[in-house]
Amino acid sequence: MRFQSVEAAADRIIEQTEGQIVLGMPLGMGKPNPLVNALYRRASADISISLTILTALSLTRPRGSSQYQKRFLEPFVERVYGDYEELEYLQAARSGCLPANVDVFEFFVQPASELGNPYTQQNYINSNYTHAARDLLSRGLNVIAQTIARREGEGGEEFSLGCNPEVILDALPELNRMRQRGETIIVVGQVHPDLPFMVNSAQVPEEIFDIIIEDPAYTSDLISTPNMPVGMVEHFIGLTASALVKDGGTLQIGIGALGDAVASGLLLRQQHNETYQQLLKECQISSDWFDVLEETGTEGVFDTGLYGCSEMFTYGLFKLMEAGVIKREVRGPGGQPVCMHGGFFLGPNDFYESLRKLSPEQLARIDMTHISFVNSLYGHEQLKREQRVDARFINTVFTATLMGAAISDQLEDGRILSGVGGQYNFVAQAHELEGARSILLVRAVRSKGGKVSSNILWNYGHTTIPRHLRDIVVTEYGIADLRSKTDGEVIAAMLNICDSRFQQDLMERAKAAGKLPADYEIPRAYTDNTPERLEFIYRRYREQGFFPDFPMGSDFTYVEETLLRALRWLKENIKVSAMLELAKASRIDKDTECHFAAHLERMGYGDAHGIKDSLYRQLLLMALVATDE
Repeated sequence: MRFQSVEAAADRIIEQTEGQIVLGMPLGMGKPNPLVNALYRRASADISISLTILTALSLTRPRGSSQYQKRFLEPFVERVYGDYEELEYLQAARSGCLPANVDVFEFFVQPASELGNPYTQQNYINSNYTHAARDLLSRGLNVIAQTIARREGEGGEEFSLGCNPEVILDALPELNRMRQRGETIIVVGQVHPDLPFMVNSAQVPEEIFDIIIEDPAYTSDLISTPNMPVGMVEHFIGLTASALVKDGGTLQIGIGALGDAVASGLLLRQQHNETYQQLLKECQISSDWFDVLEETGTEGVFDTGLYGCSEMFTYGLFKLMEAGVIKREVRGPGGQPVCMHGGFFLGPNDFYESLRKLSPEQLARIDMTHISFVNSLYGHEQLKREQRVDARFINTVFTATLMGAAISDQLEDGRILSGVGGQYNFVAQAHELEGARSILLVRAVRSKGGKVSSNILWNYGHTTIPRHLRDIVVTEYGIADLRSKTDGEVIAAMLNICDSRFQQDLMERAKAAGKLPADYEIPRAYTDNTPERLEFIYRRYREQGFFPDFPMGSDFTYVEETLLRALRWLKENIKVSAMLELAKASRIDKDTECHFAAHLERMGYGDAHGIKDSLYRQLLLMALVATDE
């Protein structure tokens, strides 16, 4: 059934479900926001309608909390996010204003966005990504809806699940069985004219949809996630991880700055190999960790190339395809040759535009498919074993313990930070596939308000990856190869990649627990793990044009990029309570003010009024001077 109005489609859904709607949607960009908002407004106005929303990663425009954040974000968001239609249920859930007849359950949330939201904390569903379809169905799903792409083909209209085929493809067989049992099931596709049309598994027949909406008014911008800066720490972690990837192997990388840093390291290895190898030597990676590199990775270019298999098809992975790093072809379940399998994609606007411009031949090399195919070894197991040779599953955690456990989804007080997604599946898969390795990336320290603390701890009150699945951990200071090691060996290896400011205290904790000999000492080669040592190398290569802040491109202007560095410096180095006193004490000359005039103007401090704005202006100038290159 076709509708040219989301309002009419919403009426039809309410009629067919008798107002008892359990709506499942994909994560990220795949949500049909106008339809969801229409259903939400109906339920808000009519208590007889029950609306349950089952989804993940509900996205919104970024909003700042501090004065600096708001002044920086407002012009940027207006420029980049355009007229993106917000999800009304998300704003209501965050403000505690959801109607009693509306429930929202998510299995993955925007990182750190819901820490202070009791509603989301109480209604989070803790699921591996491969179990998402099962868990949605078990809660009585009767409507599944998502954004789709449409095009005119040789035989007429063609449809694609676009950016999010991963969960609906897994759910469809059971939905069809439910239909056969006489249950009400409605599959809805809402066409978006700008959604990239993906082929192979993502291309589906019109018949799978009960309702297709093509509303001429639905032309609002797709949600994008601009690339964030990749700093010194991230670059060194990405550089090190890239040396563990074997030519001819398989690659999965995670989301965010560390994922971009890994892609950047692989591009450097491919495009500037002599510089790449010199960097590995200067960082002592190729000497201190020679054995693990010899066994698990290489330093050369990618002649055979990699096969990409990642739940999120990122812009970094796309750039690796463009550069000829990801090019090893395999055959999917349908027999088509591809070099990239993904579950969903999300990224900057440039990514979407690049996908739309691909030739049919290039597009055919990408297969957006079932999440169960990408993330799991089960189902087509023999095929996967043949394809996923020398697999490297590279993911990010925020904390690791000396005993080899890792934490990425939740704080130790129980508050959910994001979600486990597919991380556990990939780590477990690395232990089952011959030649595969799990590589967990963690920044050795975190800084906030001038206080530095270690991200490698003796113990933590929550675990995402249990220590029996320990494998490889990478920080900016090197590699800890933990597989098959004793507890004492694991602890010693982890100490070697800690920041040296925290090594002695952590070592004493291990000794007190009887897990290290009383006379154990950290080898001298690993006792100079300091940011100053890395900074010396980093600056020299920056001057030569390497280690860019935005290796995957930027939605920010040059002035905004400079401001981002300054604002990050303020957050890491200045306590909120001391900000105004520091501003009063700082002295900035007129030449410096003139040099940063465009930056002050961009933040609305070109002509500051009042004492408070003047102090904020002075503090920003101090940060700009501190981060000026």
